[in-house]
Amino acid sequence: MPRVSRKQADLNREIIAEAATRLFRERGLHGISVADVMGAAGLTHGGFYGHFDSKEALAQEACGRAFEQSAQRWQVKIDESTDKHTARRAIVEPYLSPANRDNPGESCPVAAFAGDMCHEACESGLHQTYTQGLETLLQTFSSLMESDNPDTDRQAALVQYSLLVGALTLARATRGESLSDEILDAARTFLMAQR
Repeated sequence: MPRVSRKQADLNREIIAEAATRLFRERGLHGISVADVMGAAGLTHGGFYGHFDSKEALAQEACGRAFEQSAQRWQVKIDESTDKHTARRAIVEPYLSPANRDNPGESCPVAAFAGDMCHEACESGLHQTYTQGLETLLQTFSSLMESDNPDTDRQAALVQYSLLVGALTLARATRGESLSDEILDAARTFLMAQR
């Protein structure tokens, strides 16, 4: 079998990483196999180890990639907003929407990976990647608070972001029930009333 070019190998690695990023958000870090990822990427299972040393290495890259994507989406919304309140609204409203609830493959890595992180060793690279990604999003969210006191803004961001993630998690757990929409609506209303 002929070897693929360096360009094709790089493209295949990118396809694998993107497929894993989506699948890990949809099903959790431990809910998929290498065969699942390779199938979603349209590649054969045997080619995996030419790109990644292990499933854990892929999971760490996918986790980091998911956080980068979220941070980039947030930054676009912030850049398009006229003030902090408008920017926060631009993040909160789509985050607590039925579309976001129903499409975890494109959604928040904090909510998607939190359950898995509860069982991950604190010193693992995956845990470190998750914590760093969470801290980046928290810093961004904190910058949208309106007290102009860094400590107060940090506390408000911790509480409000915890509510975002918790509400999304509960809404996903109760999807198909009216309670799910109630959770999203109540959290969105509460958060948008905060200054």
